[in-house]
Amino acid sequence: MPKKPPPEHPETPALSSGRYSGILPQRGWPARNLRFLRHRVVPGMFRRRAGNVLEPVLAPPDLDKVRVTWIGHASFFLQFAGHSVIVDPNWAKWHGPVKRSRQPGLALHGLPEVDLVLVTHAHFDHLHKPSLKILQAREGIVVPMGSSSLVKKLGFPATYEMRVWDDLKFAQLEIIHTPSHHWGARFLHDTHRDYGGYIVRADGKSVFHCGDSAYFPGFTEIGRKHDIDIALMPIGAYEAPSGRDVHMNPEEAVRAFADLGAKLLIPMHYGTFPLGNEPHDEPVERLLAEADRLGISDQILIPEEGVGIEW
Repeated sequence: MPKKPPPEHPETPALSSGRYSGILPQRGWPARNLRFLRHRVVPGMFRRRAGNVLEPVLAPPDLDKVRVTWIGHASFFLQFAGHSVIVDPNWAKWHGPVKRSRQPGLALHGLPEVDLVLVTHAHFDHLHKPSLKILQAREGIVVPMGSSSLVKKLGFPATYEMRVWDDLKFAQLEIIHTPSHHWGARFLHDTHRDYGGYIVRADGKSVFHCGDSAYFPGFTEIGRKHDIDIALMPIGAYEAPSGRDVHMNPEEAVRAFADLGAKLLIPMHYGTFPLGNEPHDEPVERLLAEADRLGISDQILIPEEGVGIEW
């Protein structure tokens, strides 16, 4: 159940709609983009994709468990005893010139009908229309405010737009839209589109999918409002070619995890598409080093694409 609202603290004001990062690049962006092109994009075009595509486990987990399966990037298949959800489904092989580095962990056509599909924001690497057209969701699709026009013709029985802190319920399944520090435009002219994350709660378990976000005080507010078992936290693309503050680095992800008061951290948004100038293996190395420094290594689980984690 949601926590009772505590009194506001002056050092952490209420963040009713998250924080907007803006769309303009920072000084030095031409050199950063050239480096990104030369050292990440072009070499990646000629590398063979790693990883294996597996078939999903269709049997639901036990009543007191949730099964979290990382598909890759920010895509997850969440299975509860009586419900299932897919978040940010993306089976793309390319995003423009950026080649996918690792295979999707699950076969797209092998996935069962789920209760809901959730999309955190309209960016192409999170709202991938070809993937969405194939998925089946009996209750429909959930998107942040301003993005329903992008998904209404993709075959879902219903489309739900959510504002930050909105709450949707389907039997024992509850969805809460949470704030983030990012931006939601799919192009340059549509900055009206919202963005954020979700808390998915069912059968006594709760999973927080952060979406894309830089570090910001809103994680403390999310943790004050809601109990979270598992936090799916982005740890990559922090050396953004644009120079904008739009993604957390691994140390900031650990700090956000502590702010949330969650019990288990599963990282995401790394290793699938090279979207930042950081080395390929650096995000996980830094995450594990920071967890070791803080003595919380037992609260970190590094996922393998397609392999369910039951907790």
